[in-house]
Amino acid sequence: MYDEAKLDDEAGRLAALRRYQVLDTVPEAEFSQIAGLVKDIFQVSQVLVNLIERDRLWVMAAAGMARIECPREDSFCTVTIQGEGPLAVPNLLEDKRFCDNPFVQGDAHMRAYLGVPLTSPDGYNVGALCVLHTAPRSFSVQEEDLLTRFSQLVVAQMEMRLIAQEDELTGILTRRALLQRLDAAMMDTAPVGLMLMDLDHFKTINDGFGHAVGDQVLQATARVISDMVRHGDAFGRLGGEEFGLLLTDTAPDDVMALAERIRLRVSEQVIARIGKSVTLSMGVALRGPGDDRTSLLLRGDMALYQAKHGGRNMCVLHPGAD
Repeated sequence: MYDEAKLDDEAGRLAALRRYQVLDTVPEAEFSQIAGLVKDIFQVSQVLVNLIERDRLWVMAAAGMARIECPREDSFCTVTIQGEGPLAVPNLLEDKRFCDNPFVQGDAHMRAYLGVPLTSPDGYNVGALCVLHTAPRSFSVQEEDLLTRFSQLVVAQMEMRLIAQEDELTGILTRRALLQRLDAAMMDTAPVGLMLMDLDHFKTINDGFGHAVGDQVLQATARVISDMVRHGDAFGRLGGEEFGLLLTDTAPDDVMALAERIRLRVSEQVIARIGKSVTLSMGVALRGPGDDRTSLLLRGDMALYQAKHGGRNMCVLHPGAD
């Protein structure tokens, strides 16, 4: 059940978009397959799944062109999300809103457009699914209805993706989702910091108090760390009692300072059901020139191993990439 479209709440719309955590991610087959299927059905030059941020349009999936981003003011879809239904433009050259657009006047040579908002279940138009053609083309009511149904499929897939990315116990990212974020970060040139964290002596908690209490310890620890994570960084559960935190565009000294604050904050929290606090061992690795995902994880894991075997309840920074 979808709420009525909320067209005058830009802050809420941007929050709804960011909730999906899909901006600047690596290509995902499910969305690319939808774009390709729409292109085949409509027999047009391009099909795009566009997300619209504050100042830019970012192509999440595309058929007929490479994924790009462009200024929001240059996008046809920024007009689409201002309404509740399809926007059909049979000839962009004859529409005063778009006739001077760089995608009309430039090498792209776009002439026809049909777009439908991607409306979240709470009523926010976070982007648009659109078809584009290099020759004027009319669109029937049936085609508008069909594209609308495909737009609903895209949103349903985004919702399913969000559910699949959330660890059921703690509410933070799953291992798979965290590694996807790491893959995306490694494609950028900004600094990348990775913290691997392991609860000390967790087996004794499960053995002494039961798995239900162990689950509560995991939940409490995840809440404490989540409250310390910046928007845009990624915090997830790698498995069992191990967590991972990915930081981007952060100075090395700041990464280690945050690691120490997290370690201290967790150690200060008394878990009521066990009557004492828990501690973390933490391994930290900073992306070096030769690193890929595998090597960065390995170096973080080596630092974590040193922390565990050096006395626990400590942070260890791996000295650097080989």
